[in-house]
Amino acid sequence: MTRRIFNASLVASTLAAAPAPPNVVIVLCDDLGYGDVGAFYPASKMSTPRLDQLARQGMRFTDAHSPSSLCTPTRYGTLTGRYCWRTRLKQGVLNGYSPALIEPDRTTLPALLLAKGYRTGGFGKWHLGLGTKEKVDFTQSFSPGPLDFGFTEYFGIPASLDMPPYVFIENNRCLEQPTSTIADNGEVKRGPYWRGGPIAPSFKMEDVLPKVTERACQFIRGASKSAKPFFAYIPLPAPHTPWVPSKPFVGKSKAGLYGDFVHEVDASIGRIVDACAGTNTLFIVTSDNGAPWELRDAQAAAGHQADANWRGQKSDIQEGGHRVPFIASWPGHIAPDTISNQLICHTDLFATVAELTGAKLTATMAEDSISFAPHLLGQLGQARKAVVHHAGNGMFAIRDREWKLIVGRGSGGFTGPMKIDPKPGEPVGELYHLLSDPHEDQNLYAEQPAVVDRLRSLLETWQKQGRSR
Repeated sequence: MTRRIFNASLVASTLAAAPAPPNVVIVLCDDLGYGDVGAFYPASKMSTPRLDQLARQGMRFTDAHSPSSLCTPTRYGTLTGRYCWRTRLKQGVLNGYSPALIEPDRTTLPALLLAKGYRTGGFGKWHLGLGTKEKVDFTQSFSPGPLDFGFTEYFGIPASLDMPPYVFIENNRCLEQPTSTIADNGEVKRGPYWRGGPIAPSFKMEDVLPKVTERACQFIRGASKSAKPFFAYIPLPAPHTPWVPSKPFVGKSKAGLYGDFVHEVDASIGRIVDACAGTNTLFIVTSDNGAPWELRDAQAAAGHQADANWRGQKSDIQEGGHRVPFIASWPGHIAPDTISNQLICHTDLFATVAELTGAKLTATMAEDSISFAPHLLGQLGQARKAVVHHAGNGMFAIRDREWKLIVGRGSGGFTGPMKIDPKPGEPVGELYHLLSDPHEDQNLYAEQPAVVDRLRSLLETWQKQGRSR
């Protein structure tokens, strides 16, 4: 099949204009890099046959971005359509004992779809806090918890797979108390790393991805038998550390434990795709941020570039921190083997799904969400032209078409130096023309003051007015 490059400003509709409201599945991988998926980076050393197949069946976005280069704020943005830096969390992430981050009166995407008659399920890494206390009491039910934010059922883990407590949660409770203790393991630069702390006696890290996948598939198979549409949010706990591939995948790649774990992630997504076979389902796969370079034994083992040729890594303000793989498949509605260069952000999933399902947004919902539904369907329509990026230490950047302004110097994240104090006469920020300089090598801050002023003004306006939609 001939691959088609999709440019939203040029392509007219060739598909159905008003499709029936679909089921919606959103798979949010954890730390999967742009360069980990062969469909996005042909030089990838990873084995991702199911993701590559899914890309051939649908549309891949080459300019898709997580709203943050870290996981908790991206999860907030994905479910609320709002930048997380507008909340109490101005930098970093939550831990396994943190209180709920989503505000009690905020409409989430699952809540919006629940009101439309959808059955809504979530499966995987929550990492958005539970309850209201300063430290979660896992002996009690969580209020608020996933069921208070629009899910009819939820199964997964409280935070990252390397963060205590190591327990499974189901709906608004802990399934087994963390009455044992696990010691801190290894160094952060090695794949088996995890933080020491409380653990449930039967909890095994290598079981988490298979169990989450199976529960998601069970939900989809069961919901498919009903006349009601369904929404499945599946934030996989992998390939984030610890790299603990289950036994059938150990040694199956040529890129170390990380490669094995990515291969299992790919197979897990394949199982979820298969569970949706024959259904009217919009299937989206993406990642919560870029891959963290200093954790990649795969780089040494196979010469692999987890973030492809983008500069930076997870937590950074540079493209490698937040430019992520993004695949959308909807047979019969999204043209197969299509590439879109449209700028999108995970916050846009809220407005996009709302438009495709006929749900109406109010002024207090999804303040930073712009629908890209027309682009999925091959139609002309409003396009996002600008987006705000946010680094691990709270550093901001704003992208407006080909220009990107970084408000500060340094990476803002894991890559050193995190912060650079400019010397007298040096630029206080960074400006890049991404079309001619995608690797962000030539700082044009001093040469383009008008562009700097325009982008800074736009960022400040969006910050002050509390919305960008």
